[in-house]
Amino acid sequence: MSTGPAEEVEEVRVGPRRRAKITEGITEKVTTGCGSLYVTVNSDDQGICEVFSTLGKTGGCASAQLEATCRLISLALRSQVDVAKVVRQLRGIRCPSIAWEEGKSILSCADAIASVLEKHTGGETGSGAGSEPEDYGLARNIAGQCPECGGLLAYQEGCFICPGCGYTKC
Repeated sequence: MSTGPAEEVEEVRVGPRRRAKITEGITEKVTTGCGSLYVTVNSDDQGICEVFSTLGKTGGCASAQLEATCRLISLALRSQVDVAKVVRQLRGIRCPSIAWEEGKSILSCADAIASVLEKHTGGETGSGAGSEPEDYGLARNIAGQCPECGGLLAYQEGCFICPGCGYTKC
């Protein structure tokens, strides 16, 4: 307890910096299980400030989810969140449709965005050796994961078949 005058505490608010009128960037095409994903990474004089993505063959829910993901990534980057922390959160997210590009598995659209961000920063995101998802042989399965039961799909007679629950996709 104190009988003296109360000290005023200044409120500190953290928020994103304003978007620059002109930014420069790159767009990279990444093959995913959902189709071709075009990821654009833009920078201003303070570094990476925004990410956009377009999924080549779809609209609807998938595109809406990607737009939301990229808006949140952009907000985080403009709020001075380290790119390495963003990459760490996106890396290894897996969807049922896995794709292969340049000998590496692309586990999802979020994983593809992480790989583009990592390339754009020259791989200096702190996700070097040891931080890749563990490969227990599952990522080698080109057919992916069953959306019904989560088991591994097998490619047989032109269809993806789940031996566990009988799911098929031709």
